[in-house]
Amino acid sequence: MKRRLHKKYLVLILAYSGLLLLIPYVLDYRDKSVQHAKHGLRQQQLRCPDLENTVALLWDNNGYKVNGSDPAEIAVNRSQSRIHIYLHATWRTGSSFLGELFNQHPDVFYLYEPMWHIWQALYPGDAGSLQGAVRDMMNALFRCDFSVLKLYAGSQNITTSFIFGWKMNKVICSEPLCEAHKRHEIGLVREDQCAKCQKRDIRDLERECKKYPVMVIKGVRVLDLSTLVPLMRDPAINLQVIQLFRDPRAVHNSRLKSKQALVKESIQVLRSKKQADKYKRLLVPSNKGNRAESYVSSAMELICDNWLSDMMLVMNSPPWLRRNYLRIRYEDLVLHPMEELQRLYRFSNLSSFPALEKFALNMTHGQGYSSDRPFLISSRDAKEAIYAWRERLNVEQINQVEAYCSEVMRQLGYEKNSI
Repeated sequence: MKRRLHKKYLVLILAYSGLLLLIPYVLDYRDKSVQHAKHGLRQQQLRCPDLENTVALLWDNNGYKVNGSDPAEIAVNRSQSRIHIYLHATWRTGSSFLGELFNQHPDVFYLYEPMWHIWQALYPGDAGSLQGAVRDMMNALFRCDFSVLKLYAGSQNITTSFIFGWKMNKVICSEPLCEAHKRHEIGLVREDQCAKCQKRDIRDLERECKKYPVMVIKGVRVLDLSTLVPLMRDPAINLQVIQLFRDPRAVHNSRLKSKQALVKESIQVLRSKKQADKYKRLLVPSNKGNRAESYVSSAMELICDNWLSDMMLVMNSPPWLRRNYLRIRYEDLVLHPMEELQRLYRFSNLSSFPALEKFALNMTHGQGYSSDRPFLISSRDAKEAIYAWRERLNVEQINQVEAYCSEVMRQLGYEKNSI
């Protein structure tokens, strides 16, 4: 009996001892499990912001999301916010005519070549070094802040008459700033009448600027589209770009016709590429008898290179940039003004009406292909303007342009000369 009882106590003691030995392992396992769970939760909490940041960066970098808004939504709701458009062109492409189609629209606040002030004030600065200043000026102007012009005014007083091209500006020369014209009436501004307008403080122009649902700036001093991308990404600006192209041979012909007026700008463009071995030769005039013609001709090669760069940028760009970009050819604009006008206004969220369509049609069915004044906006014969280069350029000039603009011509659909 005692032996049996002793065995029971021994079993209980061994069981209890075993249980005591197991408790630390159980507790240790539980602690590790809890720590592992907490560590996993902490890791998950740490990963979430990184994941969100990565996705945000991915969307932002690839253009799928801008400031929390899908660009598709921005495009759909453009009518609910102010629209900013830059007409991206180069010299002698017909950009003045393109700009005039917006200058005439009663819902548009239009500025003609405001960056001209930068190039004049900072001459002989090369075009490349001026791109930052050009973008900063556009950033201010699109916000209706014209005080930026004071940086380039010297001792001049800033009034409406300081604005480059003010005598052709429909807003400056119309009520309420001036009684020379009615804003809703369609027709070219008469410079002689506008010149009689009283000079107004620049703040009056800023107040008018803020009233308009669409603002358009036309310029030829942005060398390439990449300069504008920060403004296209900025949700406060949401810049849209209309880029105008023209047959390089027609551009070259028009540039030669206006070569004396384009020498300074051509030299500035050439200097922007002076460090590249490919372009050093362009700064040495090949025609010592006519240096102006040599500089103007050499700059044409850089213009074609910049055009090609723009095409490649758009081709490889994210969807939001392509939605805010419109390419137009001068030839299509003047041969089919009704269709192209509708396309331009649709992109700009503007409505067309018969008086504007009649204006566009009349401007492309005038006499002759060019004016004696190179930058005068006037009615032209569209077909003569398009094909004038065939009669005015010699074979050597044509071959030269076709050689260094061959890829641009191919991309834009311009066939090489068959002669």
